[in-house]
Amino acid sequence: MTQPDFPTPLVSAEWLQAHLHDPELRLLDCRFDLRDALLGRMAYFEGHIPGAVYADLEMNLSGPLTESGAGGRHPLPVPETLAAWLGEQGIGPQSRVVCYDAGGEQGMYATRAWWLLRWLGHGQVAVLDGGLAAWQAAGGELTAEEPQPQPATFTAQVQPGFVATADEVADLPAGTLLIDSRAPERYRGDTEPIDRRAGHIPGAVNRSWTEALDAEGHFRSGEQQRERLGAAGEQATVTYCGSGVSATPNLLARELAGVPLGPQNRLYAGSWSDWVSDEARPIATGSEKSED
Repeated sequence: MTQPDFPTPLVSAEWLQAHLHDPELRLLDCRFDLRDALLGRMAYFEGHIPGAVYADLEMNLSGPLTESGAGGRHPLPVPETLAAWLGEQGIGPQSRVVCYDAGGEQGMYATRAWWLLRWLGHGQVAVLDGGLAAWQAAGGELTAEEPQPQPATFTAQVQPGFVATADEVADLPAGTLLIDSRAPERYRGDTEPIDRRAGHIPGAVNRSWTEALDAEGHFRSGEQQRERLGAAGEQATVTYCGSGVSATPNLLARELAGVPLGPQNRLYAGSWSDWVSDEARPIATGSEKSED
């Protein structure tokens, strides 16, 4: 398995300022809003970190939807398609990629891009801790100028053990922790604003992705992540959310806690929206205690 080349999955705004003009650095602006798919792109055009290209969650970081809903609302992209797009953005085998988004409550899109690049075998990728808010707080400038990247060749090397299927989730080995990253009210089934059924996958525990961040929108320490996730040591986990996006901050949190992406730290990519596409799959409602 390709191992990450950054010391951690995160870089600070100060680090980015110091390395902004490194010849191998590439930036992906991943800002998005699930309520309005154009807001992120519009924000990019208004101002972005110099050198960044825009990575659209639905056009670039997801695959095509299916009529049945299988694969979820944001299916994984075809690896070769994503690799070709990355190459068009000037990302090649030697590129050091930093992904960023708005940060805070909109801070789940950069980790989606980070996870996808790692899934394709690119170790030299990190997330800007705190997102664009941290960049601006540190005095970082924005520009409306769009870069013209020199195309490169990006070869997809899909990593085994990164993804769990619905069938695997339905029959997880004993001791595997299934983590639901959505808000508690969606986990309990009190409300479901997006998907066709409310509730959660039976046996899952709720660890909202927003709790991976502190009040300033920065990731908490590895020790704090270990405590909040409740996964003991190298215990295997499978993490899901609504559509495979907001689960990724928890995947990064587990890596901060010392468990890299792979068989012990997998994503159920289709997540809840894929799970409920099959009416035969069971669902649970209520709090974790109701399942004891």
